[in-house]
This record gives sequence, C-alpha cells and structure tokens, in this order.
Amino acid sequence: MTDTLTSPAVRSPVTTTRLSGLGLFTVLLGAALPLVDFFIVNVALPTIGKDLHASEALLELVVAGYGVAYAVLLVLGGRLGDLFGRRRFFLGGMAAFGLTSLACGLAPDAWTLVVARVAQGAASAAMLPQVLATIQAATAGQRRAKAMSLYGATAGLSMVAGQILGGLLVAADIAGTGWRSVFLVNLPVVLVGLALAARAVPETRSPRPEPVDRAGTVLLALSLLTLLVPLTEGRAAGWPLWTWPTLAAFPFAAWAFYAVERREDRLGRTPLVPPSLFALVSLRRGLVMIVPFCIGFSGFMFVIAVALQQGAGLGPVPAGLALAPLATTFFVVSLYGPRLIARFGTRVVTAGGLLQATGLALIALAAWRSWPHLGVVELLPGAAVAGVGQSLQLPVLLRIVLSEVPSARAGVGSGVMATTQQSAMALGVATLGSLFLALVPAIGMRDALVITLLTQLAGVALTIALSLRLPRTIS
Repeated sequence: MTDTLTSPAVRSPVTTTRLSGLGLFTVLLGAALPLVDFFIVNVALPTIGKDLHASEALLELVVAGYGVAYAVLLVLGGRLGDLFGRRRFFLGGMAAFGLTSLACGLAPDAWTLVVARVAQGAASAAMLPQVLATIQAATAGQRRAKAMSLYGATAGLSMVAGQILGGLLVAADIAGTGWRSVFLVNLPVVLVGLALAARAVPETRSPRPEPVDRAGTVLLALSLLTLLVPLTEGRAAGWPLWTWPTLAAFPFAAWAFYAVERREDRLGRTPLVPPSLFALVSLRRGLVMIVPFCIGFSGFMFVIAVALQQGAGLGPVPAGLALAPLATTFFVVSLYGPRLIARFGTRVVTAGGLLQATGLALIALAAWRSWPHLGVVELLPGAAVAGVGQSLQLPVLLRIVLSEVPSARAGVGSGVMATTQQSAMALGVATLGSLFLALVPAIGMRDALVITLLTQLAGVALTIALSLRLPRTIS
C-alpha cells in the first residue's frame, strides 16, 4: 500500500531504534494491564457492593469512571508521548497505574473507589498509546507484523482473562483481602514491568514534535463525555433529567471538534486528531469495523458475567472459568494471524465474523435449552468457536488500522485507535448491558440473555458486511 499522507512533515523516518524481544514482552505487559482492569471488576461488583454498601448507580461508576477517563485521555496520551518521549510516558503511566491500583485496593468507601478508578483510567491513558507507538516506531516489516499480531492476541486475551482472574481472586480471598485483591494484584506486575522497561524499552519520539492542541483536546474530551457519561450512568441512575440535555449536546460538541481540527489542519498546524489521517483507507475502514466488534465483545462479557452469577447461580470462579474455552482458542489461533493474512489477506476477517456468529448462536441455543443449568460444559462449544472467530478479527483489524500510519504520527494513530476501541467497549456495556438489565424484569433472565445475544449477532452481521470492503492485502 502507498502512503497517502505525502507531506514531508508526516513521512515516516527511517527506523533506527530496534525493539528487542524482551522490550516487546514488556510493552505487551503494559498493554495487558489496562484491558485486564476494565473487565476484572465485572465478577467482583456484587462483593464490592455488599462490602462498601454501594448502590447500583455507584457500582456503575466504578466501571464507567475508569472507562470514560481512559477513553477521553488516550489521544492526548499518544500526543504527549510523541512530544516528550514514549518510553518516558510508558514508565510514568505504569508507575501511576500501580499507585492508583493501590488506592483502589485500599479504598474505604465507594466514592473513594470511584475517584481512584478515574485516576487509574487516566494512568492507563498515559501508558497504552505508547505501546502501539513504540511498536510502530521501533519495528518494521515482518517483525512489525508479528508484533502487531501479538498485540492483538494480548488485547483479546486480556479482556477475557480479566474476568477469569477476577473470579479466581475474589473466591481465593487472599489474606482476607476479598475484592481488593483484584486491584492489589497489579502491584507486583507493575514493579516487574518498571524494572524491565528501564532496561529493554527504547526511547522514541516524533522527529518533528508539535505542541499540544489545547482547543482540540478540550473539545474531544467534551464530545466523549457528553456521549459516554449519560449512556454509561443513565440507566442505573434512573435516567435523571441531566442525561437528556447532555446527550443532546454530543453532536454539537463533535461538530465543533471536527471544525476546529479541520481548520488547524488547513493552516498547516498539527491538530490533536488530524483529519488528513482519515485519508488513509485502511485506518478509516478498520476503525469503522472496530466499533461494532468492541461494542459486542465488551457487552457480551458484562452480560454473561451477570447472567451466570445472578441467573444461573454460579460463583465467581465457575462464572469466570466458563469463558476459559473462549480465551484458549482466541490465544492459540491469533498466533497464526500473520501466516493466515499472508495467505488469505483480509478475508480472514470475514471468516472470523462468520465463525463468531456461529459461536454466539450456539451460546444462545445452550442458554435456551439448558437454563438455569448453564456452565462450562454447556457453553464450551459456542465459547470455543466464538473465540476462534474473534481471534481472526481483532488482531487483524488492529494491524489494518495502523498499517499505513507513518512512524512520525505513531502516537496520534495509536491514540485514535485506542480511543475508538475503548469508547466502543464503554458503549457496549452501556447499550447491551442496559438492554439486558431492562429486559430481565419483564421476560426473565433466560429470554433477556437470548435476545441480547441475538442483538449482538446483528452487530456481527454488520462487521461481516463491512469486512468485504477492506483492502485485500495489508502492508
């Protein structure tokens, strides 16, 4: 593929810094932490609510506060890494993630936990964009293809592993810590990560750093906040009056953001999210596909955790282990991503969508036939097939999005992709989760679960259709 961003100011510099195997492992460890923590609390929420006497609305904030802060600050985190050094921001973000995890684990009440989770989301936003930007800037050719596939495998596995790990830690009640261990477990991982990063992660930055686009930063934050906050908190809070004007403000904030960014681009400055970046066909089409995929993925993870614990009566460990087949097949198959892409191109994404749809249909059938006796055995066929399907989509889509982004804009491209992914994950919990919880009182847990899964199937059908428009090959 050719680079459609032809301005000399944005052409990729020759890569002179090499990311070693240990360095790649370290940045992937950093990538796993924020994603694990987005999902790890799903199975711990009932215990947190009981211990801290928290209302449902406050428990929603424990999840949403992290996700919204994370999504809002990701692009800024990528830009700051380009400007001041990606290794520096990776180390700082990881250290802050460890401190905020400690604050979450020691929180004496629900509101303190919410504030600590917001801070933890901000730390994640400083750390994660540097992972993809470092891979883009310090690898090339087949090494980059392999690194991106491993990143995709790490991302997908982390989403599932977080829920499994959460169940195991809550049940283990290590030293009487209960739910607090789902946050405290991050501390030794962070210490190891900091020690490795100091040795193995190279420093990279944009060769022509630009100052932060303050107006763009404020307007992007406003756009995401007016969309995500009312959707993620509205149902649990009973849709109070403030949610509706806040949602109504979203299109105006989004339009203002686009107008400001387009003006900055035309004046030859460097906006927070350059509109010219979307001239890259691979980036534009890949982002459009990531949205329904991540909405479905995160919505499914939230809904299945609630259904298995509150409906099927499973404890945290069985509820988490019910997803182990999905995690196993996802990880194993995603490792073959580069070979499959080399042979079949982006048609593997279409095949993955068809397999994911088959797996979801099998899960829905198992829920319909076996409810309330739904566990590992009943979910095994559907979860395993769905894991294969997802593994053929997410790693490939992440690679497609960044395939043409110049190294000089690695931080911006990584931030845009991560923001899209995280915003879609937050929307998945808000939309599919709200649909499921709204249906339960009227039609019961089983039928609500089946209808929600069928709704997700419609989203998978959309990704299958969109995959037919992807470029056949990836550079």
